[in-house]
Amino acid sequence: MGRTAIVTGASKGIGLSIANNLSLDGKTVIGIARSDPEQDFPGLYYKIDLENDTAAVEALADIVAKHQVDILVNNAGYSLPASAQDTTLKDFDKQISVNLRGALLCSQAVIPGMRSRKFGRIVHMASRAMMGKEDRTAYGAAKAGLVSFSRGWALELGPAGITVNTVSPGPIQTELFLRNHPPGTKKYQDLVESMPVGRLGIPEDIAHAVKFLVADEAGYITGQTIHVCGGMTIGAPGI
Repeated sequence: MGRTAIVTGASKGIGLSIANNLSLDGKTVIGIARSDPEQDFPGLYYKIDLENDTAAVEALADIVAKHQVDILVNNAGYSLPASAQDTTLKDFDKQISVNLRGALLCSQAVIPGMRSRKFGRIVHMASRAMMGKEDRTAYGAAKAGLVSFSRGWALELGPAGITVNTVSPGPIQTELFLRNHPPGTKKYQDLVESMPVGRLGIPEDIAHAVKFLVADEAGYITGQTIHVCGGMTIGAPGI
């Protein structure tokens, strides 16, 4: 049976890789992001700012009215590193809004249809930063909140055939990551050498985990967090 998936934050990086992977797996993909995609998108695409509550709710209602959405991947995220002392309320609110409020809005849009069809897959995108990382006060808290969403919603939605899980990436070589960790630098090499698997991740590593969790056959997995981190959340070798 063909499934339809919404992927948020789908314009580039991990979100675009997830969209491409799901499309290759036979899913109909609907991308959502604030900006145009950086390359050809493998499906329908909507420019939606999830921080604009009224416009976002209306746009999402229009999407679910036209499409039977079986899968939602809440990948849209935003991070503005700052220490606890230097985190402003404005920056805190923006990170909570994009990472948590956006996921809630999208989920509320698709859950009624999933309930009526007795099938649904929701995947939230967290981050290793939620395990503890300097200068990630707001971002880490927001990503930890997505794990709480998954655990609570798994209990609420399980009887309706809807699973809710979280994927938590470690260091992934996106454009932004490579800009901050240029290959060939000591910063980049030190990080590679600290990884138990001896390499950094690529967006496709995350996409494979998502594809597994949204499969029809994954209906007995819910409320879980999968750390796709090369072993980083266990600890660096020798420590």
